[in-house]
Amino acid sequence: MANENVKEFTDDNFDAEVLKSDTPVLVDFWAEWCQPCRMLGPTIEKLATDYAGKVKVGKLDCEQSRKVAGQYDIRSIPTVLVFKGGQIVNRFVGLKREADFKTVLDTM
Repeated sequence: MANENVKEFTDDNFDAEVLKSDTPVLVDFWAEWCQPCRMLGPTIEKLATDYAGKVKVGKLDCEQSRKVAGQYDIRSIPTVLVFKGGQIVNRFVGLKREADFKTVLDTM
């Protein structure tokens, strides 16, 4: 990943990094072949930098981590889930603007 603030979430670390996190977590469900996912990438990187220390931001490759993607019924990508206290507090499906995410993250 191009930004050191963007975490890589996997089937193996999802519980510890996301569900048991003390801070809110934004998870970008994506795949390498997905053009809209690639277009969302710079926005995710900017959010990771802007909210460093306040919100954990990361990406989960749906091709590599099918268990978690299936568990959260990810049918369309990009999908971004925001977790707080291990629970989903917001779901974004499709390509969204930075302001859409900030509206939610600013309330965390």
